[in-house]
Formats: sequence, C-alpha cells, structure tokens
Amino acid sequence: MSKQIIQTDKAPKAIGTYSQAVRVEQTVYLSGQIPLVPETMTIVEGDITAQITQVFKNLQAVSQAAGGDLADIVKLNVFLTDLTCFPIVNEIMGHYFEEPYPARAAIGVAALPKAADVEMDAIMVLKPQEYPAS
Repeated sequence: MSKQIIQTDKAPKAIGTYSQAVRVEQTVYLSGQIPLVPETMTIVEGDITAQITQVFKNLQAVSQAAGGDLADIVKLNVFLTDLTCFPIVNEIMGHYFEEPYPARAAIGVAALPKAADVEMDAIMVLKPQEYPAS
C-alpha cells in the first residue's frame, strides 16, 4: 500500500498535525476544512452562507490537487455549531454537487477550530483515468 500526501496552496494550510488529504490508491481522505481563506488563513467574512461556500471551495481545491473533483466525493461529513443552518448547507451543496449525491452525515457540535460555524471532511474515490500510476 502506498500513500501520497496531498497539499495545495489553493486551500488553507494544515493548522495542526495533519495533512490536507491522503491518497491511498484510488481513495482520497480529505481532512476537515473550515472556512479559512487560504491567502490570509482567517475565517471568511460574512454569515453562515459565506462560511459554507468557503468550505466547499476549500474542499474543491484539495480534491483537484488530488486529481479529482467534488463529483468524485462518495462520503461527506458536515459539522455545524447550529443544526438549524442545515437547510442552508443543502441549498449551497446543490450548487456544487449533482445527482447522484454523496452519502452524508450532519453532526451538531459545540465548537469548531478558530470559532468557525461549519467544518466538512470527505472521502473521494478517483476514476481510473484520474489515478496516475505511481
């Protein structure tokens, strides 16, 4: 089993002891993304809509760095400090994903890093043509 660490400047740098993503064969495990703007490493300005949108942009950047795209995500976990915002997640997710949608979990949490209101992580499976030979 070979694993490849995925890293891109188009998404926030890891703020702890983890990698942005790890690829093992055709499967990519994307670490949790909060709504940090990569250039400033600060939470995006605005409301929960802006935060959710930034998280999807960050996930997209890491997905692309791994050789895939959001359409290759098979499992998405959403962590929210306020579960009443879940309909907003659904609305914004509809701009980034098409059917068939990935499997998904939504979890209410007390707090997230840097006082973010949302965090998402994912598992992605690359199509064979997207998987470069090692």
